[in-house]
Amino acid sequence: MFSAFISKAQDFEIDLWEGKIPGSIENNEYREEQKFDGDQLTGVSKVKEPKLYAYLAKGDSLKSAVIIFPGGGYSHLAIDKEGFKLAEWLASEGISAFVLKYRLPSDAIMEDKSVGPLMDAQRAVRVLRTNAEKWNLDSNKIGIMGFSAGGHLAATLSTHFDEKVYSAEIEKSARPDFSILVYPVVSLTNEITHRGSRGQLLGKTPSEELVQHFSNETQVSENTPPTFLIHAMDDHAVPVENSLKYLKALKENNVPAEIHIFENGGHGFGMGRQLTNNTWPTSLLNWLKLHHYKN
Repeated sequence: MFSAFISKAQDFEIDLWEGKIPGSIENNEYREEQKFDGDQLTGVSKVKEPKLYAYLAKGDSLKSAVIIFPGGGYSHLAIDKEGFKLAEWLASEGISAFVLKYRLPSDAIMEDKSVGPLMDAQRAVRVLRTNAEKWNLDSNKIGIMGFSAGGHLAATLSTHFDEKVYSAEIEKSARPDFSILVYPVVSLTNEITHRGSRGQLLGKTPSEELVQHFSNETQVSENTPPTFLIHAMDDHAVPVENSLKYLKALKENNVPAEIHIFENGGHGFGMGRQLTNNTWPTSLLNWLKLHHYKN
């Protein structure tokens, strides 16, 4: 079975949607592609059927939860390094984690590809809140974590959680209670965006209105959730200005926020790979404790 290749620590997986996904296009030629390292799934692309992979923390008390959005430039998902590994670690720290295998923007399967990933992200939060009692979750402590383009999705959900991108049959809020952005693409403006991510999401010649709508530093409000940001100064793929501009907008709207900028690390360092940038997971746990999202 496919699930046998995910992770020994995974508790279960579920389909994100029941029945036909709103705004989807039937396309039998569009098939998911998977990349493995040995028997470990490391990457996926052409996702048509989004799923949640659950890693539940042990213990009887209600748990905080984090939904993880892996990065990959909106063209693939680095689902192990920026998904499963983080989920295992969070669960070991007493926080239930859910890796979202979200649909990547595609005109082949979506009527409007610019909102396809956001639909999946909103749905994921609603699914967790609906199943909170069943999965032993505190429905008021549901956070999100995104890496790179997954960070853009997390920032988009943080600022567009109440946007009606589909008719929600689940009457639960899609607002995350907190947000963790790791070397995120925040802006889609020419000056600092990751052009690959922007092209995948909005196409080659998006309108200025669409660019601004998904440049999340311009969409922050007082209702944007508290945010923890991680970035490296020498990130040449996604400039650190993405995080800095988002931080500025959070401050201007009185949203609690913390940022950790590392001198070295480049892009895609996951949980850290050298010297100081491998300290961010510990700093994150302290921040979660500060805001009472971790015991």
